[in-house]
Amino acid sequence: MPLDIFIPYWGDPGYMKETVESVLAQENGDWLLTVVDDAYPGLEISEYMAGIQDERVTYIRKDVNAGITANYRTCVSMASQEVLVILGCDDVLLPNYVDTILAAHKRFPDAAIIQPGVQVIDEKSQVVATLVDSVKQKVIRPRGGGHQLISGEAIATNLMHGDWLYWPSLAFRTDKIREVDFRDGFPIIQDLALIMDMIYKGDQLLIEPTVCFRYRRHSNSASSSKLIDGSRFDGEREYFAVAAAQAEDLGWHRAARSARLRLTSRAHAASLLPQAILARNSTAVGALVRHTFGK
Repeated sequence: MPLDIFIPYWGDPGYMKETVESVLAQENGDWLLTVVDDAYPGLEISEYMAGIQDERVTYIRKDVNAGITANYRTCVSMASQEVLVILGCDDVLLPNYVDTILAAHKRFPDAAIIQPGVQVIDEKSQVVATLVDSVKQKVIRPRGGGHQLISGEAIATNLMHGDWLYWPSLAFRTDKIREVDFRDGFPIIQDLALIMDMIYKGDQLLIEPTVCFRYRRHSNSASSSKLIDGSRFDGEREYFAVAAAQAEDLGWHRAARSARLRLTSRAHAASLLPQAILARNSTAVGALVRHTFGK
């Protein structure tokens, strides 16, 4: 059973080539790779992909840019295998990724989402330890070692306190992810929104401790750039209100309270206030204050 790997491409060609090479270098060759180019300017990647002579690799280029949400939907709709991955076009698979995911799925077939072990790398592909990731892994992530299969209000509450997952590293059961859809209107937090919709309908999340993925964190990502003016938090606040209402409908009062409190999200906004004040950016200051202290 091959692992369906999709790359919704829009970004730096150099990083993209590194990502593709990491798929080609897998120790377990039981995979299929589909690149969906969202009409990125220039033909560098188109020409690069044309030079890959491997029947497991498919390259599709859209005529016009449809946006990341539409491209995610395209990837999910094209899946033909039991398990799929939507890989970031600047992230890197370690050589044991396919082996790790397929083994985890075989051992825990009921898991709808698999979170494997992750290393964080910077713009130069060097492994780094950032404050954000230390908080994710040491404070927010559920405690315990080994494999953990979790579901229900416990994981919903946990993720509403803080999203410690690494979206592009996740593997999904294809049938389960197709039961939900990416929400329009939340381009920055759409990954968490989809995962929460899966959890709210009863799906299980597997924590697979084996490190097999490298997540690239750099300052020019869409989510990072929007931190500067505070606009990211408007969407976050709106989403958490939606998530709280979903939890209340299920009678998950702890999860609803966690969504309303959104503690780590508030803390994140508060940490950016000094920078906005020093920059004399009144718009950003207002947005950050609203998110930190508002309802």
